[in-house]
Amino acid sequence: MNSLTKTFSVDRTPEEAFRAITNVRGWWSGEIEGGTETLGDEFTYRVQDIHYSKFRITELVPAKKVSWLVLDSYLSFIHDKEEWTGTTVNFELFERDGRTQLSFTHEGLLPAHECFDVCSDAWGEYINGSLRQLITTGSGLPNSYERDEVIEGVRARESRL
Repeated sequence: MNSLTKTFSVDRTPEEAFRAITNVRGWWSGEIEGGTETLGDEFTYRVQDIHYSKFRITELVPAKKVSWLVLDSYLSFIHDKEEWTGTTVNFELFERDGRTQLSFTHEGLLPAHECFDVCSDAWGEYINGSLRQLITTGSGLPNSYERDEVIEGVRARESRL
């Protein structure tokens, strides 16, 4: 299976990277609702009426791994509005040559899926941009993919459905 994967390395400890991953409001969206730091926590992500996802933290191994199960989803800009439902988001941390490697995989989000290209771009910006910056500087760029021009592009895509 060729699920969406993003990987990078940083000069920080796995513990620092783990703390940043679980600070979802600090790198993804300040409007996250619910807990994001404890096993079993459930939280929601929402961008206007365009994207809604509800997650449960299903695995939490300090300095090693974080997994979220997508319990429910709605993506207005594709035909299968619930394409993410039942998929899993994994963050794995490894020490390599004195650096921490972060591997992000959205299991079940496949190249054949309608959302793959748009979602790959968005995850790339959040993972390789905002999360990486939060880990290395202590300050991420939450909501960075929710700029007006991106929203307008999504609205244009919706109108073609």
